Amino acid sequence: MIGISKLYCGAVEPSDVLRYGRDSSKLPSHLLQFSKDKKPVVVWNMTKRCNLKCVHCYAQAVDPSGKDEISTEQGKTIIDDLAQFGSPVMLFSGGEPLVRQDLVELAHYAVSKGMRAVISTNGTLITKEKAKELKEVGLSYVGISLDGGEETHDKFRGVPGSFKKALEGVENCKAEGLKVGLRCTLNKSNWREVPTIFKLLKDLDVPRACFYHLVYSGRGSELIKEDLSHEETRQVVDLIMDETKALADAGNPKEILTVDNHADGPYVYLRMLKEDPERAKEVLELLQYNEGNSTGRGIGCISWDGQVHADQFWRNHTFGNVLERPFSEIWNDPKIELLHKLKDKKPHVGGRCAECRYLNVCAGNFRARAEAYYDDIWAQDPACYLTDEEIKKD
Repeated sequence: MIGISKLYCGAVEPSDVLRYGRDSSKLPSHLLQFSKDKKPVVVWNMTKRCNLKCVHCYAQAVDPSGKDEISTEQGKTIIDDLAQFGSPVMLFSGGEPLVRQDLVELAHYAVSKGMRAVISTNGTLITKEKAKELKEVGLSYVGISLDGGEETHDKFRGVPGSFKKALEGVENCKAEGLKVGLRCTLNKSNWREVPTIFKLLKDLDVPRACFYHLVYSGRGSELIKEDLSHEETRQVVDLIMDETKALADAGNPKEILTVDNHADGPYVYLRMLKEDPERAKEVLELLQYNEGNSTGRGIGCISWDGQVHADQFWRNHTFGNVLERPFSEIWNDPKIELLHKLKDKKPHVGGRCAECRYLNVCAGNFRARAEAYYDDIWAQDPACYLTDEEIKKD
């Protein structure tokens, strides 16, 4: 997670982070990415069910009717363990988490245990009544997915009218005072619609947007062909920086982040070196606090069936099941070789990553993409778009 507004627009300085000792239990949400202990944010894909039919669904969601494999009481037991373990955030995802009737109850339980509760949703089921319930829970954030304008979004989501329903969800959250933001996964079909997302940010008066790079996993992943070229990625990251700066300069700053390609950090730094060398030093310091990709360390995933994964995308590697053993025990088990190595990937990565001057601020990026592309977990990430010249050591 790279905070474009924080880094490029100067919304955060190193002193803002150091004030809290970089302790994840003390840092406010918007600074959590800079924690030093990297207690894992846990994504719980609490259901495989969904009311939409998205073409890019990493969860391969199924019909909204049916039964979930983890009960409410089992969910509370999972939350008890995570809270005691010190996980700062529980991110309820799916499928579509709002198809579970107990989402509000479980989110409230997580908050009561001292965790921040966040949901990732398509937004179409957030009625006025549901928004009021979520507000009463003390939910920290609602992330609503949009893939572009109406035509593009509805095509991606596989259900006509889903764009308008998502916007209604945004408005219902705003009416209750819930912090709400937009989420957009970039790919060949929609990256040129980034200005549309920024226009929606302004028109809807939404404070935050996250732009996700595509993550493909598993051998022969069909998603590889949907990823941007390196040149397209550079163009879209520049565009995101330009749009973010334009909003800030116009007195309408928004919190803008890019997610799932940690080459973005050095890219922002290199651009800042040209534009403001003094600020560039602070950017590099913040990137060192961030530490880059945190799969298997600062982020983890629990699937709808209780399986534990290093992140929500990399499902072909499973480390245990929370229905059989607490997450905290699985996560810290040194006998699980891959999970143990993911806690510090730098000695293990190869290819361009091993020789990169920014390895300490990127951590080798996504191992899932490396495995999908090269059939080698420790190969270089094929989505790194920095040139050989940019990454070479002095």
